[in-house]
Amino acid sequence: MADTVDEDREHLHSLGYAQELNRGMSTFSNFAISFSIISILAGGFTSFWLGAAYGGPLLVTVGWLIVGMFALFVGMSMGEICSAYPTAGGLYYWSAKLATKNAPLWSWFTGWFNFIGQIGVIASVDYALANYVVRFINLYSSNPDSPIIEEKAMNFFIVFLVMLVAHGLLNTFGVKLVRLLGDISVWWHVVGVAVIFAVLFVGPDTKQPISYLFKFQNNSPWSGGISTVYVFCIGFLLAQYTITGFDASAHVSEETVGARTSAPKAIVRSIYISAIAALILNIGFLLAVPNVDGKDQLAALTNFSILGPVNIFQAVLGGFAVKLLVLISTVGQFFCGLASVTANSRMIYAFSRDGGLPGSKIWHKINPKTRTPTNAVWLGVGMSAVVGALALIQKDGYSVAFFALTGICVVGLYISYVIPIYLRLKNPNFQQGPWNLKSYSKVVGWISVVWVAFITVLFFAPLFPQWQWWNPDHVNTANYTGPLIVLSFIAVGLWWAGSAKNWFTGPKVQGTPEELRAIERELDALEKGSL
Repeated sequence: MADTVDEDREHLHSLGYAQELNRGMSTFSNFAISFSIISILAGGFTSFWLGAAYGGPLLVTVGWLIVGMFALFVGMSMGEICSAYPTAGGLYYWSAKLATKNAPLWSWFTGWFNFIGQIGVIASVDYALANYVVRFINLYSSNPDSPIIEEKAMNFFIVFLVMLVAHGLLNTFGVKLVRLLGDISVWWHVVGVAVIFAVLFVGPDTKQPISYLFKFQNNSPWSGGISTVYVFCIGFLLAQYTITGFDASAHVSEETVGARTSAPKAIVRSIYISAIAALILNIGFLLAVPNVDGKDQLAALTNFSILGPVNIFQAVLGGFAVKLLVLISTVGQFFCGLASVTANSRMIYAFSRDGGLPGSKIWHKINPKTRTPTNAVWLGVGMSAVVGALALIQKDGYSVAFFALTGICVVGLYISYVIPIYLRLKNPNFQQGPWNLKSYSKVVGWISVVWVAFITVLFFAPLFPQWQWWNPDHVNTANYTGPLIVLSFIAVGLWWAGSAKNWFTGPKVQGTPEELRAIERELDALEKGSL
């Protein structure tokens, strides 16, 4: 292992960086962080309403297979680049190295969209977690009409802030515990899915037939003609929201032993294992849907609610079983939010190391005791709290803000994913690392580019026939993803044109090999002195 760590250190030096972070993460732990952020117990639950409304059982079943395959292509293309450049900066560093011209500009946009996407991930995950925490507490109310905590926007937001602070504190003071919880999270998700499926298979008195899994339903407000195809495509967003955030394996690559092969493998494994497990989980939901007067209650129970699966549980299971399944999902979502904060802090640390954020010297600072970027943790938490305030735009039990948050995170992240993939396709001098796609690189890469363009359009598309985001009467039916992403693009572009082009040069070399080793010796001394 020591030889591998030394090789990792030397390769990082060749990329221009010192080994400032503690390199002790195993291949499994690297996989665990991406797997936890994808979190089928988070997205597989909280976005189930999308599939239920837009395409029904057929879309839920087929969607995981189709989206899983295309997301795997994206992940493989990213893995190949990660093998060549395993740095905490990940995507923005890749763009800078792969661009044949205007490298700082490509790096700037990649870094900022990755940052925006990750903040969206944290905000959407912890907001959904807050909903599940509140519902879990209310399961203990003796009177369903008198909940312990009223399920309204402000209460969700308060719990959301508590969850954010908890994740920040753990990443600040419980670094070893965070790593342990990351490993536990993998087994929690795998065993949790098995338990949920088993309970749903055994518990309900009646179940839907297998043929129900292939039944198309349009439970959305759209109807007739071309709307059938439109509805089916929108339903893909269930799986697409879930299978995201796997760039985390790249962001912790400077902490991973054997990163040039371990990080790419972790990216790919986290995607296909998540897709398979999520399909099993959602099949369990579908088969448990009850009938009333010969008609299934899928639409009635999910009803555009991120708590749709819980409503199904409550309709077909007893009190203890419902509490158990909701607890499994809630803890899984907590792990997801925790891993998201960890990965985001590494991206902020790296982007600040290269001067990409205001106050970079503050956010790049390393805690000498833990060898982790503590300040970066709290910048991510603080920004997520601000973005999460969108969740206060809520009425009639459905939060349009939640879809906006999911849209921001997925579109922002996938834009940052596809930029370096595109630049790699256009760069004839790219040198593959030890983990690569051989002669399939170009085919897989172009498929990835086309897929990302397709899903970006879907996330901008209206969910309801009435979709005027500027109309106050449509506040709960508009899709704010498009306007928010476009405004972000304009803001980042104007910042570049007005200022950043004069000082942001992309990834910086921290020093000569001797200077890099001096930085490492100083950190080692500070770490020993702080113990």
